[in-house]
Amino acid sequence: MYTNGMTTLLEAQQAGIAPWTERIKDRPLVSVFLDRYPCTPGHRLYVPKHDNPNWIVQAMEQALADGNLMVESGECDGFNIGYNSGVAAGQTVMYPHVHLIPRRHGDVEDPVGGVRNIIPGKGNYKKW
Repeated sequence: MYTNGMTTLLEAQQAGIAPWTERIKDRPLVSVFLDRYPCTPGHRLYVPKHDNPNWIVQAMEQALADGNLMVESGECDGFNIGYNSGVAAGQTVMYPHVHLIPRRHGDVEDPVGGVRNIIPGKGNYKKW
């Protein structure tokens, strides 16, 4: 992937590529951190312990499961899951990770389109 030869999370952290420090969960294949620059309260990062395509799938699955639990418990009303792959997609930390962004009613004026809003003017497709 984009890790400059770093194959484990520990190596990437020691090299300064993976800047995460606020670990909130540690699972066998994935560590979960609070985002240093959260979009919303509770914004989390799911980081595979090895730069391995199969493990990023595990990160996605765990983010989905945790997001559903957050909704069920009333911690949020919904959530977005995102993965930025490459500079053109906005990736700034060059170690694979998945974002779980909790959403709450009223956190944006018009949530229609969800992740489509990353491209200005493309979010609310109902207005096209």
